Amino acid sequence: MQIIPAKTPGFVKLVFPNFIWNINTKNKELYLTFDDGPTPEITDWVLSTLEGHNAKATFFCIGNNIEKYPEIFKNIISKGHTIGNHTYNHLKGWKHKTADYLADVEKTQSLIHSKIQTLNTNTLNNQQWNLSLFRPPYGKFNSKQSKQLQELGYKIVLWDVLSYDWDASVSESACLKNVTSTAKEGSIIVFHDSVKASPNLKHVLPKVLEYFSERGFVFKGLN
Repeated sequence: MQIIPAKTPGFVKLVFPNFIWNINTKNKELYLTFDDGPTPEITDWVLSTLEGHNAKATFFCIGNNIEKYPEIFKNIISKGHTIGNHTYNHLKGWKHKTADYLADVEKTQSLIHSKIQTLNTNTLNNQQWNLSLFRPPYGKFNSKQSKQLQELGYKIVLWDVLSYDWDASVSESACLKNVTSTAKEGSIIVFHDSVKASPNLKHVLPKVLEYFSERGFVFKGLN
């Protein structure tokens, strides 16, 4: 059930101007993001689908999943996509003390850095060396947590468009419409490379790529 609107209202962006909601551009560019991976059942399919449309994206990875599936994490980077931090344990910030929340984020950051360092630098482009992107799970954290994360140098990325791919009560057609009817130049769009989201995602992602490609859009990773 969609409680939060698929399109982030303008007044919300004004209230929280220090967060990244979209990219300010008049160019036909879209920024697909994928949360909660890497996941064996779906991430490689996402990578293959993106590659078929020459599309780049940003993957906000859970540290625990990076540790469990390092080869899939490596595949994300080798395909030229951007990496973001999504905490180690997919924490809802409101339910955790700031010190514990930050420690969870930093644990993931150290893991990302260590995995990056094991890769051949020839496979990395300038985007992937920017490892300061962070997205809070559920979009939920408190002001103290966000302030301290920014003081540590993180760029907090939220979204312009929610696909609602994870919500089983949202039909495939509604999920697709959430994106095609609201995304515009510079939109940051949220998908999930998770098992829960995969039924909607497998229907919607190819159609989103086709729909916007036909209209002259390109898909880029955040930097």
